This record gives sequence, structure tokens and C-alpha cells, in this order.
Amino acid sequence: MGSWSGTRRVRDGIGAVCVAVACLLVPLGVLAGWAAYGLADTGRYVRAVTPLADDPAVREAVADAVGDEVVRELETRTAGDSAVGPFVRDALESFTRTDAFRTAWEAGNRAVHDAVLHALRDDTPSGGPVTVDLAPVTAQVRQRLEADHMPYAHRIPVAHTEVPVVRAEDVAGLRQGYRLLGAAALWLPLTAAALAVTGVAVAASRRRTLTAAGLGTALGGALLALAVAAGRRLTLADLPDDVHRPAAGAVYDALTATLRTASWLLLAAGAAVALACWLTSRPALRRRRPAPPAPPTATPAPAGART
Repeated sequence: MGSWSGTRRVRDGIGAVCVAVACLLVPLGVLAGWAAYGLADTGRYVRAVTPLADDPAVREAVADAVGDEVVRELETRTAGDSAVGPFVRDALESFTRTDAFRTAWEAGNRAVHDAVLHALRDDTPSGGPVTVDLAPVTAQVRQRLEADHMPYAHRIPVAHTEVPVVRAEDVAGLRQGYRLLGAAALWLPLTAAALAVTGVAVAASRRRTLTAAGLGTALGGALLALAVAAGRRLTLADLPDDVHRPAAGAVYDALTATLRTASWLLLAAGAAVALACWLTSRPALRRRRPAPPAPPTATPAPAGART
């Protein structure tokens, strides 16, 4: 009897360890998959950021950033004409509400993402930064402003200059991290699933182990949601002072929308498994309860006592 009890404890211990490691790997696998197959996919990235063209904070940030550059360039070409600024900013604010801006926004994001992704996947070492030519986007902006008869719009330069988007010293580290994420996105979910199945199969108390797996998955989803929220706060806090924080927050929310959905799905799925195990265990508990004692039966009186 003692040997059987010891075997059960060993099996339950092995099962608990396997399930605990699996529950730890699940949110990490979701995070790696989101980075490798979400952020690193140009189509998904563009679909995520395209709706931001209608976000007021993003439109304001783009108008300010582009307006500053255009005004600086035009003032050098118009002998410091101070009247240029209000015209440019009014025209840009109007431009950000047009379909042409949405097209330019999508084209610009696609160009930047393609350039970064090409650098991450390129095995040829390069000593320079990752750059992108935004001249086609600038040409669309100038064409639209000229159609709106904005003063000095024809003087906006459309030069094919390589704009750096990733510093040269960061390329090698990002390339290595991209490869690690690709491997982790494949193997972490498979390892988590294998450990969870092994833990439930080895454990002597399978129902209890499966309940623990569900609760652990739900906890992992909740921690992932908290990590996304904390990451947003830290990301915005570390931005330079000249960065438009509401726009940066809108971009962060758009890129992490899939991750937040996945975290809530993990929470719901884990809680559902744990609840199902608890509900199905109730009939079994009732069957194991000892039967109530039978009521005492009346003892027949002796024959000699009858009258």
C-alpha cells in the first residue's frame, strides 16, 4: 500500500512539473508568434496600421512632423518668409483628412516595413544603416497640395534621399533576434503542448492535473495582458520629448491588438477547461460518498408475551 501511494505521489509530481513548465511556455510562445508572424509580416503590419490614418492623434503628429520639415525647407528657399508656416500647416491638416493621405500613409508604412524586413532576412552583412526612399510618398503629398492650390507647394523637394530607419550598429542584433523569434515561435508552442499532454497522461490524478493546467493557462493569459499594458506604459515613458505620445500610443495599440486578443482567449480557454473539470467531478464526488445508515427495523415481540 505504501509503495502504491509513493508511486502516485511521484507521478503527480512529474505531472505537476510538466504542466507548470507548459503553462509558463504558453504566453511566451504566443508572444514569440506575434512578433515573428505578426510584426514581421508586411501584409499584417500594413493592415494593422492602415486604420490609423483616420486617428486624430496620428493625423496631428504627421501634420506637425511633415509641416516642420516642409516649412524649414521652404523658408530657406523663400528668404525666411514667415507667412509660409500657417499656409503649410493648414494645408497639411486638410490633407490628412483626404483619401490621398490614407494612400500615402499606407505606402510609407509599407516601404519602411519592407526595408526593415529585407535587412533582417538578408544574410549578407552590411556596414550601413537600413534606409528607405520616401520620395514616392513625398511626390504624392506634393501632387495633392498642388491640386489644392497651396502656395509654394511646387517648391516642395522630391529628392531621392535615403532616410535611415535603423541604425547600422543595431542591424546585427535585430537580425539575430529575428532569427531567434522565428525558432521560438515554432518550438515553444509545440513544446508546451507536448509537456501538457505528458503531464496529464503521467499524473495519477488526471482530473486534478487537467484542472491545474487550465488554471495555469488562464493565469498565463492574464499575465500576458498585464505585460502588454505595462509594455505600453514603459514604451511611451522612454520616448524622446519630441515624439507625439498620443500618436505613439495609438500605433502601439494597433500593433498589439492581436496580442491582447490572444491573451484574453488564453484566459477564457483556461478558465473554461478548469470549470469543466470541476463540474464533471461533482457526480464522481457524490458517488464516492458513503451511503447513509439504514433505519433500524422493529424487533418482533416474543411469542410468550402475547395475550
